[in-house]
Amino acid sequence: MTKYILTISVCLMVFASNAQQKNLQYFRPNSQLGLNVFETSKEDTIAYEGVRVRVGGDFAMQFQSLDQSNDANNLVELGSDFNLPSANLNLDVQLIDGVRMHLKLYLSSQHHEETWVKGGHIQIDKLDFVSPGLLEELMKYTTITIGLDEFNYGDAHFRRTDNARAIFNPFVGNYIMDSFSTEAFGEITLQKNGLLLVAGITNGKLNQSVTVNENTDNKPSFYGKIGFDESLGSEMRFRLTGSIYSNHGTSTGTYLYGGDRTGGRYYNVLHTIPDVDGATQGGEFEGRFNPRFKKLTAFQINPFIKYKGIEFFGIFERALGSNTTTGTVAQKEGDFTQLAGELVYRFGQDERFFIAGRYNTVKGQALESDTQDLEITRLNLGGGWFLSKNIVLKAEYVDQNYKGNAWTGRFAGAQFDGVNLEAAISF
Repeated sequence: MTKYILTISVCLMVFASNAQQKNLQYFRPNSQLGLNVFETSKEDTIAYEGVRVRVGGDFAMQFQSLDQSNDANNLVELGSDFNLPSANLNLDVQLIDGVRMHLKLYLSSQHHEETWVKGGHIQIDKLDFVSPGLLEELMKYTTITIGLDEFNYGDAHFRRTDNARAIFNPFVGNYIMDSFSTEAFGEITLQKNGLLLVAGITNGKLNQSVTVNENTDNKPSFYGKIGFDESLGSEMRFRLTGSIYSNHGTSTGTYLYGGDRTGGRYYNVLHTIPDVDGATQGGEFEGRFNPRFKKLTAFQINPFIKYKGIEFFGIFERALGSNTTTGTVAQKEGDFTQLAGELVYRFGQDERFFIAGRYNTVKGQALESDTQDLEITRLNLGGGWFLSKNIVLKAEYVDQNYKGNAWTGRFAGAQFDGVNLEAAISF
């Protein structure tokens, strides 16, 4: 499998180096030029010259050196070695003036070694294909997006690593409560004079199926975002957004923090050694946390400040459950709070170098009746070097701890720490 992925990645890099990539309308560059780009711009700077196909890719590999322990002393020993490389294939097509398609394939990931489709969407920034000049003034600040792909809840998903697309993340790891899912969705985005408004709906389902059974309780998810993003002079930028997501279907509410099917960013952490019966615990998604509320309302507030080479990005997030179990004793779901602060300093010519730090915590109760909090803390320290706009090398120290007496089993007293090195290519 590794040989297969390396072969594909080399072919993609050769293609990129020998073929002039097409410029597309309203598009986030898949390179260093895409850093700190959130919603795609409404600036109409690319002339339409017919159908254009842009083939891109992502490739990432890590050298991992972590240690771990817990109170039960039953976690596997982790060595220092390379993880299975991950790779993406990206297809972006300018179909019509102001209409663009995106499709992403995961060629390899921790959870799926085989190739499979992440998702895709169509983005509409003009309605001239319906009638020339239709709603022209409105469409100057309106974007319509429809597909089965990640949807625009919060700002953290713009900075996270998406399988092999690690070029926008100053660290190796993502956030502990990783708000990312791929669902059938439709959304409208309005951007004018620095103001931002997003409204959308999804079917609430990660795994699509039309089959109905006695447990089916599908209900749509609604989400929205409001914010402000403006440059204050030539050297400072300030952005502040607030997002909300709500789902009240008992079979569709668990995916917002569990929708990344590629697996976690830290390989084999919190896996147990075989017990007396030969059973083990742990999977490809360890290191992150999903509240798994069946009925979920979440909101996320994100400040972003950039002054010269200094960047700050923050998260204040609440995930609230509202389902009440039906059983001998009815119990209502609880709530969790996530806090994160990320400071990055970029320096050198074209800000090719950076050092960064992030502190991330999650704390709360799975059930409203719980008397003690579950708490996870994570510290990341690192830095990197953009060899070019398409190649980045990163080094990271991570220290993650499961705190408090509420944790049981393999999580009681659990912690892992150590160093990761990552090389990533995106084009």
